[in-house]
Amino acid sequence: MKKLKTVIIAALFASTSGFANADFSQELSAIQKTWASVNYELQDEAREKAFEALVKDSHSLVANYPDKAESHIWHGIVQSSYAGAKGGLGALGLAKAAKAELEAAIEIDETALSGSALTSLGTLYSQVPGWPIGFGSDKKAQKLFDKALKINPTGLDVNYFYGQFLYDEKQYKKALAHLQKAKNAPARLGREKADLYRQQEVDNLIAKVERKLKHKR
Repeated sequence: MKKLKTVIIAALFASTSGFANADFSQELSAIQKTWASVNYELQDEAREKAFEALVKDSHSLVANYPDKAESHIWHGIVQSSYAGAKGGLGALGLAKAAKAELEAAIEIDETALSGSALTSLGTLYSQVPGWPIGFGSDKKAQKLFDKALKINPTGLDVNYFYGQFLYDEKQYKKALAHLQKAKNAPARLGREKADLYRQQEVDNLIAKVERKLKHKR
């Protein structure tokens, strides 16, 4: 009887856990889809306000699922995107908050979402001003991109953002190689809108890189 009771409790726990995972996946997907719409389809004040609202949603995701690396990743992504939309001195505080979330995600599981925390943190380090204004560091960015590429060598985002980093470093041939990998990256289920707009960014950056290479001949 005791053994049967244990089996029933285990089955109930497994069932409840399945529902929790389903809820988490749905909530995460909703934030990802909203982010794509806000980031690519809104402008100026409307974009800033929408990101401000989305930060609250992503914060709730972390509060509800603190042990999920994915929740910290997307809270960090939303915060850093809000920082970019906001600009000014207020953006640095958001960037620091995003850094903390991405570091928390790496502590939990750096391979989550194909190493997205490493890619996003590397991008932050590459774009934020260095000391004494901010925490930016090209050396740290390079190390993070290297780690992310080992986890996901053919990924769209990691090759695009690393290509952007290399472009800024004037390493145009290397940038083009990674952007071509981004161009051929596999589609992501449920991320169709984000993929569509990101590929447009890839095309635009490839054109810029090719112009630079042409002038160097």
